[in-house]
Amino acid sequence: MLCVEGEFSPMPIRQIIVTFYLLLFLSVGAGSAVFFWQTRREYNQLRQVELATQRRLAEAEQRLRDQEQVLQRLRTDPAYVEMKIRQRLGYARPEEFIFRFEDSP
Repeated sequence: MLCVEGEFSPMPIRQIIVTFYLLLFLSVGAGSAVFFWQTRREYNQLRQVELATQRRLAEAEQRLRDQEQVLQRLRTDPAYVEMKIRQRLGYARPEEFIFRFEDSP
């Protein structure tokens, strides 16, 4: 276009539209990248929490199995019951003597 002195030379409309779409595309791409990065970081944190929770669950289940075995033995094994009573309560039979020693420092 010819420019008359004192008049503005309009920028071609096609160039303005292409520039606008390019900036819009770059903005959306940058926003998406930031969103993806934050989402990925949150996913990794949640994954770590899940793994820790699974470990704690496995440990709790093992303790439960152990306690169920002890309970079953307490219900069915009189010798085991006697041993536990002697250990925890310090009981003895009438003909037995219990000797207790203090631990030396």
